[in-house]
Amino acid sequence: MNMSEQDPRPTVAPAAATAAHPGAAPRQHYPQPLLPMNMRNWTMVWYRNFMVWKKLAIPSMIGNLADPMIYLFGLGLGLGLLVGQVNGVSYIAFLAAGTTASSVMMSASFESMYSAFSRMHVQRTWEAIMHAPLTLGDVVLGEIMWAASKAVLSGMAIMLVAGALGYAQLPGALLALPVIVLAGIAFASLAMIVTALAPSYDFFMFYQTLVMTPMLLLSGVFFPLEQLPAGAQAATQVLPLAHAVALIRPIMLGRPVENLVLHLIVLGAYAAVALVVALMLLRRRLLR
Repeated sequence: MNMSEQDPRPTVAPAAATAAHPGAAPRQHYPQPLLPMNMRNWTMVWYRNFMVWKKLAIPSMIGNLADPMIYLFGLGLGLGLLVGQVNGVSYIAFLAAGTTASSVMMSASFESMYSAFSRMHVQRTWEAIMHAPLTLGDVVLGEIMWAASKAVLSGMAIMLVAGALGYAQLPGALLALPVIVLAGIAFASLAMIVTALAPSYDFFMFYQTLVMTPMLLLSGVFFPLEQLPAGAQAATQVLPLAHAVALIRPIMLGRPVENLVLHLIVLGAYAAVALVVALMLLRRRLLR
């Protein structure tokens, strides 16, 4: 759970204050469009979250990087002595690319769930923002782009560490940056759907246990997909993390990418569809 980037000063909108005092006038909601008003307004939400995060940047970055680094060096160095090479490279180099992709999923998902839920439900920061000339679509897009930005930071940090140790081909590995951005948006959008449905923080454990953990184990992060039975290999084709790994790993290892267009289309479809679904669910939750 990544709670470090929450604003320590809760923002209470007039609507929230009304809800807290039954004797006050009833809260009013105003009709708002489903989509963002333009392509600029969401940057204000992004900037607001950045300014809060900047005060806690170092502990936040340590928290985001701890798990993937433990996987990388714990499993990479430990199992690497037993496994040897995988697909023509050392196991730790194979794992480094998969860990880069999985860290994007983890960072984007946790930010869109725990931190965004705090701003939406606990602090009611979203309600305060929507009293300005911003719509719910602006707020949600800003939150998703902020979560994707943190995912990019996490993924790039692991990539640079791997490259410095000789487990990734630099500077060619930097060509994976657009893929990391797209994957971050996709995972942040999917997690925002969970946030729209969540009654409390405990609800997120279901998504972590039933969706994220199986995806982590079945998407080629720790072992080649060819080791799975044929039926399981076919099932992995619907997992966004599998497509992210299939793009990031060959780029980091300096190899050609197979089915490039297919992987990009799948990740783009997850990002677009999940964003629309999240907006619809959040409008029903917040503006009814």
